[in-house]
Amino acid sequence: MTAGAAEARIGAPTLAVGLVALLAGLAFLSLQVGQVAIPAAEVLRGLVAGADDRAALIVREIRLPRLLLAGLIGASLGLAGAALQGLLRNPLAEPGLIGVSASGGLGAVVALYFGFAAAFPLALPLSAMAGALIATLALYLLAARDASILTLILAGVAISSFAVAMTSLALNLSPTPYALSEMVLWLLGSVKDRSMADVALAAPFILLGWALLAGVGRGLDALSLGEEAARSLGVGLGRLRALIIGGTALSVGAGVAVSGSIGFVGLVVPHLLRPLVGHQPSRLLLPSALGGAALLIAADIAARLIPARGELMLGVLTAVIGAPFFLWLILQTRRRMR
Repeated sequence: MTAGAAEARIGAPTLAVGLVALLAGLAFLSLQVGQVAIPAAEVLRGLVAGADDRAALIVREIRLPRLLLAGLIGASLGLAGAALQGLLRNPLAEPGLIGVSASGGLGAVVALYFGFAAAFPLALPLSAMAGALIATLALYLLAARDASILTLILAGVAISSFAVAMTSLALNLSPTPYALSEMVLWLLGSVKDRSMADVALAAPFILLGWALLAGVGRGLDALSLGEEAARSLGVGLGRLRALIIGGTALSVGAGVAVSGSIGFVGLVVPHLLRPLVGHQPSRLLLPSALGGAALLIAADIAARLIPARGELMLGVLTAVIGAPFFLWLILQTRRRMR
């Protein structure tokens, strides 16, 4: 074991503890801030004692569902981003960038457009997950055997552009104002005005997706040595791909069903944390989930605090952070290739 690897192994528990502490602090702050600031003591009283005053109702009925969804969706994006980057062996793979989120949004819009969601409550998350699954499969077929940066970007742009175009077309043909508001939701993303019913709808599918992705660490470590080396180590590549594709579709698709499309979290977080875990894919999964949750909760807090005529959409803030980071990452990758 090299000295760098030993340091990374020693520092892994510290990194996890630090991320958990950061996540806990941001979670508690999220329950306090908003149009009405609520003191910490009242937040605790509302959560623990179940008081029925105005502050407690705001915490339980408005801010707690928002916090839970931001944490669940952020963790899903971070975890799926780390898994996809390991599968495609490319640091630019990310659910939003490669069209998985946009395709999940298209699936949700189809369920709304044709009335499936009104007739069958599970139609919305199932349609979103189906869209995410199709996009993930398409990306893998297009880019997995030639995981170059150019191939991945072009495939992701094509999938994402098609999904956004079909979403806009479906909603543009609908004459109702509700459909137009849904278009903004899927294209910009938000966890505002969500309830515990939305949490209950998305959480089971998200947790199932996490369960699938949690078991891919050993396979990703072997795959980082190449497909032939992975096979020689007894890794079933077909099973590994199925777990990652299925886990990504479940977790990201279910998140999109309740929040719309939120991008760049799965790109930024794994890339920032990868050097801290010794560039080992299996050790990146948990930190990426924790870091993704922390980043999206922090962005949701910022969306409430930034002065504006109306509250900023969450997807806009993540794009403001992620787009320059993406450009910087491309420049860094080009320098290494020279």
